[in-house]
Amino acid sequence: MNKILFLVDVLPERLYRGKQGPLLLSMLYYPVKSFCCSHRRPRKCRVSHTGDVLITCCLLCLYRDASELHRLFDTSATSTTMAGEVSELSVPVPWGEIRGQVWGPDHGRPVLCLHGWADNCGSFSTLIPLLPKGCRYVAVDLAGHGLSSHRPPGVFYSLPEYVADVRRLVDALQLKKFSIIGHSMGGDIAGMFAALYPEMVDALVLLDAFGFLPTDSTELSKVMRQGFDEMLQFENTTEEKKRVYTYENAVERLLAANPTLSKQSVHILLERGLVQVEGGFVFSRDLRVNFKNIVRMSLEQSLEMLSRIQASLLVVLAEEGFDRTLSEPAQNKFTSTLLQCLRDRNHTVVTVPGDHRVHLNNPAVVASFVVDFLRTKVLSRSTSREHKL
Repeated sequence: MNKILFLVDVLPERLYRGKQGPLLLSMLYYPVKSFCCSHRRPRKCRVSHTGDVLITCCLLCLYRDASELHRLFDTSATSTTMAGEVSELSVPVPWGEIRGQVWGPDHGRPVLCLHGWADNCGSFSTLIPLLPKGCRYVAVDLAGHGLSSHRPPGVFYSLPEYVADVRRLVDALQLKKFSIIGHSMGGDIAGMFAALYPEMVDALVLLDAFGFLPTDSTELSKVMRQGFDEMLQFENTTEEKKRVYTYENAVERLLAANPTLSKQSVHILLERGLVQVEGGFVFSRDLRVNFKNIVRMSLEQSLEMLSRIQASLLVVLAEEGFDRTLSEPAQNKFTSTLLQCLRDRNHTVVTVPGDHRVHLNNPAVVASFVVDFLRTKVLSRSTSREHKL
């Protein structure tokens, strides 16, 4: 406990179903000021000390959408494989902390869950309860997303930096061998990590992602320059306060930007995607994550990296998903080559009905494939108990 901070949410068996129902959480903190975990605002709490940690019991402020939160944690109607017990995770990094949530038994086979661009670890909240209970799922808020710290001023958000973050995280958790589930950008991070550290990853699930997203060589300089210009323009702009929203307006804003999200999915993402401030809420993610990624790979480099992955690999593509929304048209011509490479290496590629976030909106469609994959490629081979988190 001297390096890794677990904030343990102990949920009562039956959440109060009233629309204004408060939730009683027990949380484990370092000896620092206590915060309401939902709104990140200092609260008056009853406290007691145990060693070098501070245990606080906090009655969360009344939450207008407690019924949505109830549906998020009430997994009894959809699955008997996960008890619904969720721990909050914090791992120190040089510029702050990486936050996340942990699901499943202490000695479960570790599975790291990496969300997509502009999402947060809530992206996996509906899928994980449907997955095998023999695994320990660690879903993280990537840097600049959710409740994780923003990168320092002047630092870019690019794929290699995220891969380094994953290495920091698994080192802190003392994971020597684990699996990864990655959605969209999280799938690209997972692919690069599995290529660079093949001995550490035994199974890889890519949700509406290909593991690598090549850029046409003729477009490299243009795209890189755009990323530099966006960052420099941002730094030269007089700092302005983030726009403050009411909760209802924040819901409308996220729906407008992501029209395929269900209303329930929006509420789930906003649980970690908003921070309460005076007068309302602001989005928690760093504005710099919107800038063009300045680190790119060609098709040839991507295929070489893909060939270095030793893990068993499952690719779950959505019919109305990622390859229909690529921001750079030249990238479309590479997807068929990547898919053929995956099939040539005897990896499993399936297509399911749904959109880019089908794993969040309609997780049952995805779960059957992931469950079978984890059971056959991970749990059936797992005998070691050295991976306790």
